[in-house]
Amino acid sequence: MNIPPLRREAVMPRIDGITRNIKRLREFGARPREEFLKNEDLFDLSQHHLRLALEGIFHIASHILSRIPGARATGYREIAIALGTHGIVDMAFAEDTLAKMAGYRTRLTHFYHEITPEELYSIIQNNLDDIGKFLRSIKEVLENSEKYGFTVE
Repeated sequence: MNIPPLRREAVMPRIDGITRNIKRLREFGARPREEFLKNEDLFDLSQHHLRLALEGIFHIASHILSRIPGARATGYREIAIALGTHGIVDMAFAEDTLAKMAGYRTRLTHFYHEITPEELYSIIQNNLDDIGKFLRSIKEVLENSEKYGFTVE
């Protein structure tokens, strides 16, 4: 079977973008809690950068899954679980963390009016390392593609 290669040009710009988003979120999270909670611009920018980072994650995931025969997933949660099923990320990470990221991406996109500054500040303080863990897994796939049954161009 002829499996298309992973395309660096599809993955690397998104990794770079996610990295920039996380850097900005860490800057916002370094502000005192009370300042963050009262500053609408910080809140709006934080929502924006987190949504972009999560969109990047699921674009990368979709690209990888599109190279695996039979690995079709239509929803973001399904994409998260499929990454674990196919060994791209640890299954526990896929089921717990990535599935939650999928749900939060939906909230940021469709139910953004329900998100509170307190909730977003907590995510910035406590969950950004999860995105780093995802990026490390993807870099591992790119660097050792043959181990995962891929080629990279």
